[in-house]
Amino acid sequence: MSAHAPLSSPIAHGGRLDAARRAFPHAPEPWIDLSTGINPNPYLLPVIAPEAWMRLPDEAAFANLDVAARAAYRAPQDSAIVAGAGAQAFIQLLPRVFPAHRVGVLGFTYAEHGACWAANGAKVETVATIEALMGFDVAVIVNPNNPDGRILLPRDLGPLAQEMTRKGGLLVIDESFMDFTPEHSATSLALLEGVVVLRSFGKAYGLAGVRLGFALCAPARAAILRAALGPWAVSGPALAIGAEALADVRWRAAAAAGCAAEAERLDAALARAGFELLGGASLFRLVRHGKAQHWFLRLCEKGVLVRDFPERPIWLRFGLPGSEAAWARLNAALETG
Repeated sequence: MSAHAPLSSPIAHGGRLDAARRAFPHAPEPWIDLSTGINPNPYLLPVIAPEAWMRLPDEAAFANLDVAARAAYRAPQDSAIVAGAGAQAFIQLLPRVFPAHRVGVLGFTYAEHGACWAANGAKVETVATIEALMGFDVAVIVNPNNPDGRILLPRDLGPLAQEMTRKGGLLVIDESFMDFTPEHSATSLALLEGVVVLRSFGKAYGLAGVRLGFALCAPARAAILRAALGPWAVSGPALAIGAEALADVRWRAAAAAGCAAEAERLDAALARAGFELLGGASLFRLVRHGKAQHWFLRLCEKGVLVRDFPERPIWLRFGLPGSEAAWARLNAALETG
């Protein structure tokens, strides 16, 4: 079926509903987007003061966000936190402000890291082990990994972090999906000069449109990042939303438990349909099936968008349905696939 072609791109992403609608114009509406690892039950937006929309953000707003983020991410006291327009903003910024000749990426993983370093002139190589990253100028590790959920503990990352610091290199640890497993976070390494830890706000809190993310690192690197971002890198409303949400410990704990339970429910539904679980985090599950491309097309015809991988044609990644109605449509699609 040729309808799959319009969804392909050099760097495929989830959330391509506009392309899906063009490729499958007769699919039922509304589409159920399971192609992204975003919490489908978002944090309830707080009341935002009118001045947050009307004025440029002041230092107090950034300071409030810093305090909340520092506590939520368990950042070392002497480390720095830089706020920006999503983790993606830092993924694109790091190669420009910290240029490198050779970049190693622990794969198979999120393609934007390698693409951004390559676009800035680096020779990028995907490797299979942490030890293989030791000889590069820059090492990139997505942790938990997207799409298979692999987790490396701080003690696993420590030797590489120390080596990068010793030789003036850089270890980038992308923790965009770490919010619900904070016990595994490597933010304790952010004090080292050779480490930058990235965090995403939108995924766990279900507010990707807020465009908020953070880089945790040593103060010297933070100063360079802030200078490159310029003033007002985060909007006033995003500062207010982020500060309140990140300080809400009770909500985060409940969301973590809820998403973990929904992930188990998803595992069971996919197993009944004949998929083999390969891994994932609580916000997404990676599965394998010999007819994965058939399933991808069949689900699209039912108005259910999941994430496929041209490089791994027998893999699919499913996000969490956000309502009982969405669950019913997914289960029906899986039964008729």
